[in-house]
Amino acid sequence: MDNFTFYSPTKFVFGSNTESQCGSLVKEFGGTKVLIVYGGGSVVRSGLLDKIKQSLSASSINYSELGGIVPNPKDDKVYEGIDICRNEKVDFVLAVGGGSAIDTAKAIAAGVPYDGDFWDFFSGKASVQKALPVATVLTIAAAGSEGSGNTVITKVDGMLKRGAGSDCLRPVFSILNPQLTVTLPAYQTACGAADIMAHVFERYFTNTRDVEITDRLCEAVLLTMINEVPKVIKHPDNYQARANIMWAGMVAHNNTVGVGRSHDWNSHGIEHELSALYDCAHGAGLAVIMPAWMTYVKNHDIMRFAQAAVRIWGCEMDFQNPENTAIEGITRFKNFLSSIGLPVTFKELGAKEEDIPLLVKNFGIGNGKTGGFVPLGKDDIEAIYRLAL
Repeated sequence: MDNFTFYSPTKFVFGSNTESQCGSLVKEFGGTKVLIVYGGGSVVRSGLLDKIKQSLSASSINYSELGGIVPNPKDDKVYEGIDICRNEKVDFVLAVGGGSAIDTAKAIAAGVPYDGDFWDFFSGKASVQKALPVATVLTIAAAGSEGSGNTVITKVDGMLKRGAGSDCLRPVFSILNPQLTVTLPAYQTACGAADIMAHVFERYFTNTRDVEITDRLCEAVLLTMINEVPKVIKHPDNYQARANIMWAGMVAHNNTVGVGRSHDWNSHGIEHELSALYDCAHGAGLAVIMPAWMTYVKNHDIMRFAQAAVRIWGCEMDFQNPENTAIEGITRFKNFLSSIGLPVTFKELGAKEEDIPLLVKNFGIGNGKTGGFVPLGKDDIEAIYRLAL
């Protein structure tokens, strides 16, 4: 196990009706003027947004609003939010929704005190050193942004999807009420599940040795997803299954399961180009890319893939040829994704073979390599897209 520092300051308030505590929590963390960032749609129709406004007003917290956040959130809304915060002296950003609202809120929070263009954080020109406090009211278990310091935004000019991160972007509090997820369509639930599982696999496939504790934690989260997701696909109002999935999503990405070990993140990067170009759900793109990536890199550490197959997917170990076990595990993963209604090929996703050169170009590594498990160059990335055909 590698040396590590683990910092996870978020206060999690979990359970039914916890959104009613929003106002008192904002006050607890020093907020006096809040920007509420949300998408619209169900947040408005369900009455959740009004409930949050009432909670803020009851605690004498003033607020402004920024609605209309879309999946694969765009930079234009970030610029709009930064302007609102500066003009209206906002000192706290509250995201209501899923990963898109939360990521937008984080980017706004980072951009307000920064003298330059917030995109500098996403292009690698600058790092986030300070930000307004951010909090969340989560409505979909998926991105894990409610517990992480990460944010992903798409730049409309060029449709570049990039990430940034800093511990000062970790939410100061996150309200997690599983009841808010029961009305999600089955497809959105499945996409969220794929994202959660991908967050764990990006950590599980590591070159760090002797990490039994986090191996087992990773496996526990993945087994939970395998057990609980089919339940909510069949019975959307199963609160207890929703609760387990919601907490799994947080644990998967606040790095509880990733400390002391190297990570990869190539699958996320490769997928980002799909969702940037086609505006598909991130989880759907990951369902296509993850099995293809696994197939391409498995021989780098065949025993780790065989271990995953045995411990996670219940395969029998073929000691004479562990590659058979590894392949069976990847196949079972792909079949699981398909069984919960997700695409597993370019065709099913709506992606096009003729766009592969553009996808590789937009990935933007030139002649370099990227990734922590198996460093990949542009030829490798193209090969993975073709495996996903």
